[in-house]
Amino acid sequence: MKADLIELMDRIIQVLQINIRWMTWNLFLAFIPLALSIWLFRIKRGRSWVWWLGLVVFYAFLPNAPYLLTDVIHLIHDIRTIQSVWIISLVLIPVYVLVILAGFEAYVISLINLGYYLHRIGKSQWIFWVEIITHALCAIGIYWGRFLRFNSWDFVTQPDALLTKGIEEILGKQPLVIITITFGILVGLYWLMKRVTLGFIKQRNNSIDIPSQSINTNN
Repeated sequence: MKADLIELMDRIIQVLQINIRWMTWNLFLAFIPLALSIWLFRIKRGRSWVWWLGLVVFYAFLPNAPYLLTDVIHLIHDIRTIQSVWIISLVLIPVYVLVILAGFEAYVISLINLGYYLHRIGKSQWIFWVEIITHALCAIGIYWGRFLRFNSWDFVTQPDALLTKGIEEILGKQPLVIITITFGILVGLYWLMKRVTLGFIKQRNNSIDIPSQSINTNN
């Protein structure tokens, strides 16, 4: 029994070691636009050239957050490789779900921060269309990253290849179908996760307000 437990723990560690490096890197890339969204859209500042440069970098890195949805292909490969049902059910799937949800939640909060900024500057009517355009751009970015293996920094290191090969590829029938499906998935998941996130924030704010109102009443 003890030997079986040790063997199981050893296999769990091996599974985590296989994935921890790329998962950590992909999550790091996913949280870059989240950090930028706080700096750009939550902190009141003038729109200097630094701000506009930050906005360009924000959009260049933003597809990395929903890109984690495509990492499900690694899960399929791992399920085929690993024979243990217990490791798949109790370790592999929960870890993948956590990483993918964390990446997509970074995407959701980044766009919520962008919407907050548009509302603050009196452009609330732009929020819906900015979100739709952003989903479309990210769908293209996800295709570039998954199928053409471009990275966010390729906008600087090889812009010519990105503009020529990247644009040529997405004009084909199959790439357009993939991008359209990706766009639909982004729209649907974002709509759902945005409401869950805003509902959680509203509930949290209400729970904070209730004790403060009780204190005022007692005073």
